Amino acid sequence: MAVDDVDGALAAMGSRLRAAREHHGATLTGVSRATGISISTLSRIETGRRKPTLEVLLRLAKEYGVSLDELAGTAPARTAEPRAVAPLSFGDDKAVLPLTRYVGGLHAHKHVLPALEDPPARPRQVSHDGHEWLCVLYGRLWLALGDQDLVLTSGDFAEFDTRTPHGVANAGPGGPVEYLIMFGPQGERLRPRTPPAAGRGNRRPNRAPAGREEQP
Repeated sequence: MAVDDVDGALAAMGSRLRAAREHHGATLTGVSRATGISISTLSRIETGRRKPTLEVLLRLAKEYGVSLDELAGTAPARTAEPRAVAPLSFGDDKAVLPLTRYVGGLHAHKHVLPALEDPPARPRQVSHDGHEWLCVLYGRLWLALGDQDLVLTSGDFAEFDTRTPHGVANAGPGGPVEYLIMFGPQGERLRPRTPPAAGRGNRRPNRAPAGREEQP
């Protein structure tokens, strides 16, 4: 830092210390008692009539909960905390939490289906371009895929072309269902990268079954 920059930082130090004290909600008397620095010294520093020593700055920075860089005006600008994404609600009381924010490529969502009081009807099916991966985190999920009916439980997953008619529902009374969905463009597929077992060479990993076929 150049000499002029040092002088400028010291000249502005008093006003920053005063702002830090006021933001902290403290009086000169209270700070003096907490730090052992006299009221007159604190007053002269805040009005620019006295340059603070390093020891004084360290005591004040600790008292106000700020860094020396902030007092000197050399701290980088603070970035805003990322805002939480509010779940989206649908007419069937399903909640969807987006897990990705970019456009294009793979998208991930967490879905939550509420608990049911009555046995469900077969899920309404839709079809569209794309490829989907679905993994159940909790509960029992009814996946109607074409003319198949699968019940997936915690840890089960399914992978399918979304041009095949498909739909999901809570498989029955007993609690909610939570599951993850990854959706990608048509033709996109997950690529396993499981390391080969020692002494077995570069064998391709076996794919887990899509789910268990079962009547809900």
